[in-house]
Amino acid sequence: MHKPGDVILGGLFEVHYTSVFPELTFTSEPNEHICQGFDPPGFRHAMTMAFAIEEINKNPNLLPNVTLGYSLYDNCGTLVIGFSAALSLASGQEERFLPQEQCSGGPPVLGIVGDSFSTFSIATSDVIGLFRLPIVSYFATCSCLSDRQRFPSFFRTIPSDTFQVHAMTQILKHFGWTWAGLLVSDDDYGLHVAQSFQSELTQSGLGCLAYVEILPWGNNPSELTRIVEGMKKSTARVVIVFAHQINMIQLMEEVVKQNVTGLQWIASEAWSSAAVLQTPRFMPYLGGTLGVAIRRGEILGLRDFLLRTKPGNSRNDEKYMIRQFWEHTFQCRFAPPPVDWLEAGGALCSGEEDLETVQTEFLDVSNLRPEYNIYKAVYALAYALDGMLQCQPGRGPFSSHSCASMKKLEAWQVLYYLEKVNFTIPFGDQVSFDENGDALPIYDIMNWLWLPDGGIQVLNVGVVKKTAFGDEELTLNEDKIFWNFNNNQPPRSVCSETCNPGTRMARKKGQPVCCFDCVPCSEGKISNETNSVECFSCPEDFWSSPKRDHCVLKTTDFLSYHEPLGVCLTTASLLGTCICTVVLGIFTYHRSTPMVRANNSELSFLILVSLKLCFLCSLLFIGRPRLWTCQLRHAAFGISFVLCVSCILVKTMVVLAVFKASKPGGGVHLKWFGAVQQRGTVFALTCIQAAICTVWIVSASPVPHKNTQYHNDKIIYECVVGSTIGFAVLLGYIALLAIISFLLAFLGRNLPDNFNEAKLITFSMLIFCAVWVAFVPAYINSPGKYADAVEVFAILASSFGLLMALFGPKCYIILLRPERNTKKAIMGRGAAKC
Repeated sequence: MHKPGDVILGGLFEVHYTSVFPELTFTSEPNEHICQGFDPPGFRHAMTMAFAIEEINKNPNLLPNVTLGYSLYDNCGTLVIGFSAALSLASGQEERFLPQEQCSGGPPVLGIVGDSFSTFSIATSDVIGLFRLPIVSYFATCSCLSDRQRFPSFFRTIPSDTFQVHAMTQILKHFGWTWAGLLVSDDDYGLHVAQSFQSELTQSGLGCLAYVEILPWGNNPSELTRIVEGMKKSTARVVIVFAHQINMIQLMEEVVKQNVTGLQWIASEAWSSAAVLQTPRFMPYLGGTLGVAIRRGEILGLRDFLLRTKPGNSRNDEKYMIRQFWEHTFQCRFAPPPVDWLEAGGALCSGEEDLETVQTEFLDVSNLRPEYNIYKAVYALAYALDGMLQCQPGRGPFSSHSCASMKKLEAWQVLYYLEKVNFTIPFGDQVSFDENGDALPIYDIMNWLWLPDGGIQVLNVGVVKKTAFGDEELTLNEDKIFWNFNNNQPPRSVCSETCNPGTRMARKKGQPVCCFDCVPCSEGKISNETNSVECFSCPEDFWSSPKRDHCVLKTTDFLSYHEPLGVCLTTASLLGTCICTVVLGIFTYHRSTPMVRANNSELSFLILVSLKLCFLCSLLFIGRPRLWTCQLRHAAFGISFVLCVSCILVKTMVVLAVFKASKPGGGVHLKWFGAVQQRGTVFALTCIQAAICTVWIVSASPVPHKNTQYHNDKIIYECVVGSTIGFAVLLGYIALLAIISFLLAFLGRNLPDNFNEAKLITFSMLIFCAVWVAFVPAYINSPGKYADAVEVFAILASSFGLLMALFGPKCYIILLRPERNTKKAIMGRGAAKC
């Protein structure tokens, strides 16, 4: 269809579904392609462009004094026809010529609206782009067309598949569908989408594809059977389809044949509003379909314009296309009719039939989506021309600040202004193009509702658009969505169920990342989110909870006063202290008796005091370790025991000296063991231990320490000795004194009965040495608080041994055999044996 004007705009539309290719014999000129399958919506698309141009011509504020014309071509759904039409628009010549010098085709165009297919647009733009002729597509969505180096003059008013893929992933994310199948058409549109979709899911981590299948063109039932059988076996309940209406019709025939139900279909813009699929045969399977659709708009006055379409009102070059529309709509034929048409009962067309008396898609303007994009594309070219013609001489964007001339307009000049258009159409949407020639993307979200009475309704349930900040924004009215499932709830489509907190995802070998097992976190690690990829270690003072979903403070463990072991040791310590106090009281009360006064009673009192300190120092090992208790415990223990053992050592030496002094000429030995010498020896020996403890604490002081080596879920509070050498010297010094005392007492074991205290010292030192010899391996092999318990036990055992061995027999005589607690009894028994 053509209409003259000062400036001509071209258009490429699919007025027919397909075409029949002529037989190529290569011996004669081939016949023309025969277009078949008249498409009323496609014809409405072409007429929408004609309407937009007529509206612009009537607008005094847009392109004043300039009349736009158009030259519209039918691509017949065939690449070769669409490509040929585009070349005709660019050159201004058709294939046929009249004998005259003037061509019968329209004049060259300054912009083209079309094509509807991505593949057609790619082929056309590859060539037309060389001439910088602007092409504004209303339906080609392939993301590859955003390549500005390859397609410098391509624009579009429909979002690219890149955004459509983003919109799909937003829907999947919103409903938690991480496991889906993808079906695409076998062309640039479908193949680029398949690549983009897989890349998008991989980068975002929002889900995985259970399968990717390419829908065949033409009649290929075996391939469709294989694809549908795979869909039936798959666990994916969501199926995303980027394909054309013809692909979906063939696919759904096989779906119906195999009765594949329970699927949630996600439709691309190519078929999300296709009425040909909204039939009672397909709706049991396609009911509840969600899809993205081209933004719906309102075009005021379009229906009235379409009603004025009549064969009689059109120019000669328009008659052919309008005649075909008329014959398709009224099922008649213009004269002369085909052979046998009238005999078969066919009617003749008069051209005066009333369009309002028939039901036709051509007049349905309730759901204008491609038409709305066509409308915006025409206006974009018009605003580009308007901006170009408003250029002021001397301020132009071209060489020497020149402007374009109406007498000699060039396509590349229109291209410059088209890149900069920014306007708002009457419906309220803003139109502009980015650096890739893409318009501001926006899609409606559609839902196919299957009514109880068998009726079918396509509802707009949301919108997805790109915000000013470049993010995708999805808005859904979920209350309006119809789900084709028993509970009217969205299905669940996952390869593996969600891993709860306390577990991590372990990918199944040889399967996509969405297929995984949920493995519990190991001890000491947690995950506090669903579908956690890994478990995280708790901080040092924390441990994992039983459910491994959060960290809890570790329990602290030390030798406490509140636990049975601590209570027993504390009781034993206090009992020993009390016994020492009682013995001290007994000796004090009976201090004037021979049993107490014999063998230096002062040393006996000092031994009792030191034993009392030994019992009390064991309490420093019980309770929460602190710095002062760690520093004091070993010092108090070492000094107390050295005081005790040094007293015993001196007492042993005194016993031996007294025995030797009883022999003739032995008095000389006693002058070295007087009271002052005894005190001095005890003080000196004790000071040596005090010096050892001082050097130890100053150089490498024992400190509290949190030990986590013994138990992962516990913190063992203990005192580290700081210097093992210091601790060894402390114990070694005590052992040295104890061994010397034992050896001296052992040498005096056969003394007469009145000097039998050497036997008691021998026995007490034997107990003492046995306890501390056993202590060393037990201490080394005892973990945590049990090491403290072993040390306390050794202190108490050796203290009780010394107390019982040294003072038990004496208390027995003092309390129970007082008749033996006399000087006469002691001396008499000794004299008899002498």
